Amino acid sequence: MAKSTCDLCDEHESLVAVLELPFNSYGGAARCSGQIETIKCHEDNSRVREWVERDGRGKVLVIDGGGSLRRSLVGDLLAGKALARGWRGIIVNGAVRDLEALEVLPIAVFARGSVPMRTDKKGAGEAGVVLHFAGVRFTPGAFVYADRNGIVLAPAALAGFDPAV
Repeated sequence: MAKSTCDLCDEHESLVAVLELPFNSYGGAARCSGQIETIKCHEDNSRVREWVERDGRGKVLVIDGGGSLRRSLVGDLLAGKALARGWRGIIVNGAVRDLEALEVLPIAVFARGSVPMRTDKKGAGEAGVVLHFAGVRFTPGAFVYADRNGIVLAPAALAGFDPAV
């Protein structure tokens, strides 16, 4: 049986960090894990659009939108592109949209909330930076594990968490 984030916390309590804020699951896959890539942007998903076009095999895209729920940073089109490029999941400190379409795409998408408004497209944002939100530090190259119980970070890969379960 595959491990849950609860199991990872029990087995590696001194090693893992748990996000303090609640995140909702919006994608058709209820769990994901992988090495993280980071983007920091505010109400502008230009960098997100660029990064989902990259090879995402074995990776999870973590997006810090400052917690804004005014504009969506990911919708069905970007999630579909991420899925096609092998990304295991997307975590958004902010909003997503196109919920009916997201829930049938077999990719994990976690976010603070949803809003139907699209983002600005001004080319703003930074990729590959250290992020700080929900009481944790996201360092590119670290590993994230997410399921319905919560989201857990670890500096290295942890055995037994199968994202396909």
